[in-house]
This record gives sequence, structure tokens and C-alpha cells, in this order.
Amino acid sequence: MTDSRPRWQRRIAVFYRRTRLVPIFEILTLVALVAMLAVTYFVTSGGASDDLLSPPLVASLLVANLVPATALMVLVARRLAKGRAARSPVGGRGRLHVRLVALFSVIATVPTLMVVIFASLLFQSGFQFWFSDKARTILENADNVAQVYSAENKDRIFRDVQAASGDVVGAINQYGLDTVEFGDYLLYQAVVRDLSEMAVVTVSSAGELQLRAFVNLDDRPLERRIPPETLSQLRKGGVRVVNNDVGDRVEAVVRLDPEQEVYLYISRFVNQKAIKQIDEARSAASDYQETLARSRTLQVRFNILLFLISLLIVALTIWIALALADRLVRPVGQLVNAARRVAGGDLSTRVPSDAAGDELGTLGNAFNRMTRRLEEQTRDLVSANSQLESRRALIEAVLSGVTAGVISVDTDRKVRLINSSAEALLKAPVGAAVGQRLSELAPELDAQLDSEHREDIVQLASGGELRTLAVKRVRVEGGHVITFDDITEQLLDQRRAAWSDVARRIAHEIKNPLTPIQLAAERLQRRYGSEVTSDDGTFERLTSTIVRQVSDLRRMVDEFSSFARMPKPVFHAEPVADIARHALFLHEVAHPDIDFAFHAPDPSPILVCDRRQLGQALTNIVKNGVEAIQQKREDGDTSAQSVAMTISEIAGQLHIVVEDSGVGLPTERSTITEPYVTTRVKGTGLGLAIVKKIVEEHYGSIEFEDVDTGGTRVRLVFDMATLAGMNTVHSEEAVNN
Repeated sequence: MTDSRPRWQRRIAVFYRRTRLVPIFEILTLVALVAMLAVTYFVTSGGASDDLLSPPLVASLLVANLVPATALMVLVARRLAKGRAARSPVGGRGRLHVRLVALFSVIATVPTLMVVIFASLLFQSGFQFWFSDKARTILENADNVAQVYSAENKDRIFRDVQAASGDVVGAINQYGLDTVEFGDYLLYQAVVRDLSEMAVVTVSSAGELQLRAFVNLDDRPLERRIPPETLSQLRKGGVRVVNNDVGDRVEAVVRLDPEQEVYLYISRFVNQKAIKQIDEARSAASDYQETLARSRTLQVRFNILLFLISLLIVALTIWIALALADRLVRPVGQLVNAARRVAGGDLSTRVPSDAAGDELGTLGNAFNRMTRRLEEQTRDLVSANSQLESRRALIEAVLSGVTAGVISVDTDRKVRLINSSAEALLKAPVGAAVGQRLSELAPELDAQLDSEHREDIVQLASGGELRTLAVKRVRVEGGHVITFDDITEQLLDQRRAAWSDVARRIAHEIKNPLTPIQLAAERLQRRYGSEVTSDDGTFERLTSTIVRQVSDLRRMVDEFSSFARMPKPVFHAEPVADIARHALFLHEVAHPDIDFAFHAPDPSPILVCDRRQLGQALTNIVKNGVEAIQQKREDGDTSAQSVAMTISEIAGQLHIVVEDSGVGLPTERSTITEPYVTTRVKGTGLGLAIVKKIVEEHYGSIEFEDVDTGGTRVRLVFDMATLAGMNTVHSEEAVNN
């Protein structure tokens, strides 16, 4: 898959992967943030508390701190995104998480920075306006007006109490303190001087205030009108303007008699709206002064609040981006897990259906439909395979019981099916032939596929033996089916039957004139041998030759007769070592120049056999060994000349091995046991044929091997258990007879 990005982007990506810039950028961002925080602290902490910072400076500091802080948050969120992506079922490097975090961070950061800048500038401008000289002058003037108004009221009440005190003292002296006339006089003074309240108060010996005369007093107690500290000051002399908790009037007290504690109390109501405005002006001025004292602190706090709100917005946006990425990755992860389970063979896997109906839900529904169809198709395939396997097992069971070899090959001539009979005939290891090319397994059968004939006779060389196979082939869909039977023994039996008939006829036709010829030659030799003296013994040599050749012909006829009329063996339990030793002894006496060796276990194994036939077979084998040694000697080889016979019992089988040091086996060794096949000049080709027939009638086998040092090894193998059963059968037949 090719990368469709521009070349410069690919180069940047390669450089980014090689240099690992992200950790370096994280460290640099953290250092920049710490540095900007330090610079901001030093800038904002210097100067007087009421000295405001300029709006551009504050906005610049805010942005300078916000940019690295936001970048650091994005980088931390990137790590979190990668960690969450790594723990998700999808795995990987979390590109979706990182991209969503980056996208949302940019979307949130840019407008946040703009809003923060404008908010900071707007706040700083408003802050500067409210704390400007004009605003300060207005508030100070309002406070001054309030103070002037309050001072004027106090001065007026002060003058009134001083003026009234002299008049009241005169009235007391004239009317007395507790008279009606004095009360009327107080009322007159109150009206004339526009007073709201007026009273004369004395102090008892116990120090309690006593009201002696009054005008328009409300229910407030005297102690609140004339506090103790005011009395203490009045005892020293002078006039005191009382500052009490009632803000709707001004009050004043003066001592009337230096000798006695007699006091004059007066009050006057003031304008309520004016008093309220005065209080508001004073409160505003006080608040303004307090705010002005910490104006720089408020300015810094507001910008810190903007900074934190901006970071909170970015953090909330990043959290939303991560949650959205998880929301997007979750169904993808479910699909990945489901795909892995399907790959593992669990076709019943389904992903939860998404009710939202978005693209991911559509993908999940499509995946569920796919797995459902796969499950149904797999179920059908399993059922079909089960049926095919049952049919295959049935075919294999049938083929395993068939004696004929069966091979199925595909169009590439690779073996798809082979039964046990074919493996045995082709000497192939069990199960190893499937998948192998037919040309490697059996080139003769592979060549038959190119033939025009569907039925043919094929000579197959396998394991050092030449076998004749009757081959049939059938073309099927996707290849061929080859069936073949081993007809080697069948052809051999046919040839044996034919040769037996020929031998019987030859023996009958030749044997009849042999006796008269031999008798005539012997009679001529006896009657005329003494009379013929002129030919230097020619007559005697000729008649002797006739007699000798007739004897050879008679021996040949006897072999023909033996091969043609081989009697059924008569089985008895015999010591096989005695039979073998006797067969070897006859040749040992006749050929003293050859070393004969005999090895047999003691005691001798007992074999159920026909003693005469087994002895004949062993004699013939030893005879062939002796003749092979003589032929080797005639060829000029006078090396070691020996014949050894060994008898052993292995796993219930009796092995008789005859080994000679003769000329060895011929090249065409597969036909040496067939009738009339011989390599010797005077041989009839019936010796080994008779031996094989005797061995087969004893349910045994005969094998021919080359000796490494030269010579031939003949191995006869008999199943002792099978032959023991033959002894029982013949015993029962003898009893029945």
C-alpha cells in the first residue's frame, strides 16, 4: 500500500519518527510555561497595590501563559489518548484518539484565546475607567458635599444649644425647674428655634438620669440620648454634639449649671433623602477607596480566573474528544474482537446492534449478516464434508478389502487416494504416497496414462522383483482412477501348468525309446566289443557315449516327470536339522575340495513337513551352490570356496539359509524360479522351479540375495504354527481312513 501524502509530509513524518520530537517538545513547553509564570509573577507583584497594569500588558501576559499551558495539556492528552488506544481492543498507536484530541483542542483553543483576549481588554479598560481620576474626583466631591452638609447641621445645632442654654438658665431661675411656666417656656424655645425635641435632664446622687422637663420626646431611653461618655465630657465643660445610632436627626447636649448636674438636650430632624444620599455617598466613597487599595490584586485575580476558565474549557474539550474517540473506537474494537474470534473459528460471534443507525451501526449489522451467512455456509460445508468423509470412509473400507490396487490421481497426476493393496504392490510406505506424483511412485503406471489403451499389461520392477500387472484406467472428473492386479503368480501358474503338460508329454515320448536304445548299445558293446579290434577303441567309445547320453536323457526325463507329477506332500513332525544335515552330507562326500559348514540349534527344531520333498529341495539348493562354485573355478577364480547352511528359529518362523561363494545371481533374477530358465549349459531349468513348488506347498517363501563378498544367499522361511496345523489335519485324515 502506497502513501498518498505529499513528499514533504512523508519526510517530516520520517524525521519525526527518527528524532522523537514529542518528548523534547513536551519538556520545552513545560519550561516555557514555568518561565512565563515566573515572569508574570514578577511583573504583577511589583509596584503599588493601587497602580493598575496596562490592558495590553495584561492581555499579552495572559496569552503568553495560556498558549504553553494549552499546548502542555494537549501533549498530556496525547499521551492519555495513546494509552487509552493501546488498552482498547483495536490497539495500535491511537491515531484516531490523537487526531480527535488535536482537532477538538484547536477548535476550543482558538476561540477561547480570542474570547479571553477581548474579555481581558474589555475588563482592563473598564477597570481603568472606574479607577480613573475623573471617577475618583466625582466620588471625592460627593463625599465632601456630604461632609459639608453634616458639618453645617452640627454647627447649627451647636449654636442653637449654646443660645438656648442661656435662655433656659434664665427661665429656671425665674420660674423654677418643675413649674408649668417653665414647660411652656421650653415649648416656646423649641418652636422659635425649629427644634424637634428639647428636654432638661438632671443626674441623681445615684448617677441616674432624670427627666425634669421635655418637649416632643419619643420613647427612646435617656441613656441612648445622652451616653455616659458624653456626660463625662460634659462634666468638664463645653457643648457636645451627640453621635448616636439614630441617623434622622442631629443632637446636642450642654451643661446648664457648673455646680449642679443639670443638662439641656435638643435635637432637630434633617432631610431623609439628603441623609440617605449622604450615607450612600460615604459608603460609595468607602467602597471605592477599599477597591482602589486592592485594584491591582483584583486585576490579577480576574485574569487568573480567565486563565483557569480557559484551561477548564480546553480540558473539558479534550475530555469530550477522548470520550468521543472512545465512543468511535468501542464499536470498532467490538468489530476487531469479533473478527479475531471469527478468524479463530467462532462463527457464532455477533457484535451488539447500534440503535443509533449510524455508519458504524450499519457496519456492525453488515458484519453480523456476514458471520450469520458464514455460519450457515460453514454448517452446510461441515455437513457436506461429513457426508463426503463418510462416503470416503466407506470407499476406503471397500478398497481396503479389495485385493486389486486402486490409485486415484488428479489432473497434475498427484496421488489423491491409494488403497493398502496398491501400497503393498508398489512397496510404498503406508500413507506416504498421498500427494506424491505418480511418476515418482510408479513410473510404469504414469507412462500408461499416456497410452491410448485403457487396459494394458505392465511390467513393474519393485524391490528387486519384476511383477506383471494387469492395469485398467478410467478417466473421471478431475483426474484418473487406475486399478491393477498382480498377475505374476497367475501367469507363472499358467506357465507351470503348460510346462507340466509339456514335460509330461516329453517324458512319455522320450522315455519309451530310451530303454531300447540303451539296451541295444549295451548289447552291441557286450557282443561285438571283443570282436572289434581294428579301430583302437572307437567302437567302445561310441557305444559308451550312447549309453552315457541315454543316461543323461533319462535323468532329464526323470526331472520332467518329477516336475509334471509332483505328489502332494505328506506332513509329519520331523527334526529339520537331520534333513538338512543329510542333504549337505551327500555333497560334502562328493566334493571334498569345497568347505561345507552347518549350523543349527541344539536340540534340533521340529518342523511339520514332507521329509522327502524338503530334503529334495535342500539337496537341489546345495547342488546349485556347488555348481556355482565350480563355474567360478572354471572362470579362473580360485578364492575361498564354501557352502554354509544355517538353521534358526525367529518369532515362530523357521529360517533355513544356504550361502555359497559361487558366481552369484544372474541379472534377471526375477525369473530364475520359472520352469526351463537356466544359466548353465547342461541345466534343465527345473531345479529351482521344483524347489519353489515344494516351498510353496509347505506354505513358505523363498528369497534370493547377493552376498557382499561374492556368492548367493538362499533363504527358506516356514511358518511353524501353520505347518503344525497341517500335521493335525493329516492326522485326522489318517484316523478317518
